[in-house]
Amino acid sequence: MGRIEVTSGRDNDTQQRRESTASKIVIGREEIERQGDANLGEILKRMPGITLGGAPGRGGGIRMRGLSQGYTQILLDGQRVPPGFSVESLTPEMIERIEIYRAPTAETGAQAIAGTINIITREGRKGMPTELKVGSSFQGGYASPTASLVKYHDAEQWTANYTLSVNRYAAPDHSENELTRDEIPVAGGNTTQHRYTNRSRISDSHYAREGLNATARLQLKGDPGETFTLMPFVALSQGSTAGSIYANQTSTGYLPLTNGSTTASTGNDNHFAVARLNGQWRRKLSADSNMEWKFNVGGWNSHNEFQQTSGNLLLLPSATENSHVQDRSANLSGKYTNVMGGGHQWVSGAEMESVRRTQEVVGAYQTIPGSADYKASSMRYAMYSQDEWQLTPHWATHAGARYEGLTTQGNTATGDVTNHNGVFTPLLHAMWRPAPDSRDQVRMSLTRSFKTPTMPSLLARRTYTRDDNSATNPDVSGNPDLKPEIATGLDVAVERYLPQGGVLSASAFHRRVQNLIRNVTTYGPVPGVPGMSRWLSSPQNISEAITEGVELEAKFRMDQWVADAPHVDLRSNVSFYRSRVLSIDGPNNRLDQQPDMTANLGADYRLKAVPLTVGGNLNYNPGYTTRLSAEQLTTISQKRVMDVYGLWRVDGSTAWRLTLSNLNPRNYNTGSVYSSAGVVENSSTQNRSWTNVQILLEKKL
Repeated sequence: MGRIEVTSGRDNDTQQRRESTASKIVIGREEIERQGDANLGEILKRMPGITLGGAPGRGGGIRMRGLSQGYTQILLDGQRVPPGFSVESLTPEMIERIEIYRAPTAETGAQAIAGTINIITREGRKGMPTELKVGSSFQGGYASPTASLVKYHDAEQWTANYTLSVNRYAAPDHSENELTRDEIPVAGGNTTQHRYTNRSRISDSHYAREGLNATARLQLKGDPGETFTLMPFVALSQGSTAGSIYANQTSTGYLPLTNGSTTASTGNDNHFAVARLNGQWRRKLSADSNMEWKFNVGGWNSHNEFQQTSGNLLLLPSATENSHVQDRSANLSGKYTNVMGGGHQWVSGAEMESVRRTQEVVGAYQTIPGSADYKASSMRYAMYSQDEWQLTPHWATHAGARYEGLTTQGNTATGDVTNHNGVFTPLLHAMWRPAPDSRDQVRMSLTRSFKTPTMPSLLARRTYTRDDNSATNPDVSGNPDLKPEIATGLDVAVERYLPQGGVLSASAFHRRVQNLIRNVTTYGPVPGVPGMSRWLSSPQNISEAITEGVELEAKFRMDQWVADAPHVDLRSNVSFYRSRVLSIDGPNNRLDQQPDMTANLGADYRLKAVPLTVGGNLNYNPGYTTRLSAEQLTTISQKRVMDVYGLWRVDGSTAWRLTLSNLNPRNYNTGSVYSSAGVVENSSTQNRSWTNVQILLEKKL
């Protein structure tokens, strides 16, 4: 019979990673299902160099290399996620695999200074059983039931699979804010006399949301080498938050404010709906070439109603707001692939995307009318070409170039504006192996990447803060004159793939960012409101910045290194980062939201005596301080999150899963300090987090 090889899905994922000339990590179904995570972010936070914003267990923006959310490009089935689309609406059951690119390529796109995450939705396989999961999680005394179904159909000319997920999420929220302010009067009065204010806020609320998510994949088979695939996606949700705020304030000095305490009731109702249709047509033109067309059409609607009613308007403002946002987009791309002699694979393509958005806001902050309405549209187009070339049995290269242009139009408080930017990005990757069949290899990349300003950052009209306006709680607005940030990057990685599976990797990167965008806080008059001045934060291109780091990863089974050791799968990674904004004096003149390091340690063990698998993961991010400007500092506390799970297999088709997330929950603290000649303000917020307990029945039908 010859040799028979049996490989796991994890081995296939590792092989894809090993054979790719451009550096990437592949997360397959085995890894996605391992700990029974409730959302995509919980899966990704364990990967090297990936962090989540916000409090533990609350979700948050997905970030690579510690950089803020906009530096990471998110793709869905290889196509750009449209602006405003939240990947948190995707459940793990909907995902087949995740590809993480540490450096940009011409084909995947160069709007990826930190990197790219490509999410592939579920793919049907012949003979795949129907998968049913039913269960609930419990957090802070509230239950969140969930159910999902994955089904596969197969016929002679077509295959289809769909995933349906319904859930109800409920959780409490508790936060405490302390603010102190020391001011010198701007004009008149005794300029040597200070006004000192001490203010506290305690907020309690309960959030409840019902949601339905559905995705499908229908593939039609034509002539040999020809396929047509449709991938619809729908997500619906509605939620409400009811809460209260207790306020206490004391003030001394000139013109003292009202002292005392009061309570305000708050309510927030939101509705969200998104529908998208992805399509792909692939046709073989010859034995060595093929053509692929992709399209993406759809949009989303969001409706939010907020109300705050206060017993004392001087201590807590009353506010109302009713907002509607509508977004429609379409994307079309074509790609030609030709396998040529001499080990070349040439790929060229073009893309075009149109986005239209309308935002309408009706509301008021005290006596100031809301003015956050805007209408905007954008047109993006791109052209690229790349060549993957196996130079020798030892060397492979991946060279390409891409040009991308973006035009955004809309109306702002100052009238109609147009912002146009175009960026050319050459990209070069190389891989070297000491021997053709070597398990050791070295990767190198020299790239140019960029980050374009978002539509709201360009066009958003002034939005008034719902609380007291201050240096640490300013109004916000857009800036139509922003330019894209452009980064020149160097990446080097050394990898060793172990014979029995697993990988050891060490990588380093360097980025120099031009036209850095950062929010700048200023104090000045409010247009259209005579005699009133307020604090305002708006984005600006301020400087250049440099960021660099080292990322270490090790995945292996313990008995590979220690004889007679138990078959424990170990996963570990640690990353170290450093950055500085050149126009701001240090220390702590780092890029926004970039910690000094991040680390993960995880293990899994399948018991031999009973059908039980246990495991867990420890995720750690240290606290840090960021100097935003000469006047302002922000602080974020450390995050230490421990998750454990147990999987009991009743038989080949039934299993019970117990997952405990965020064991030993810790408070998540943030702060901001503003200090200038006229005002010193210090604000700190403490957010509570809870342990999440999930029980899940997994059944194959």
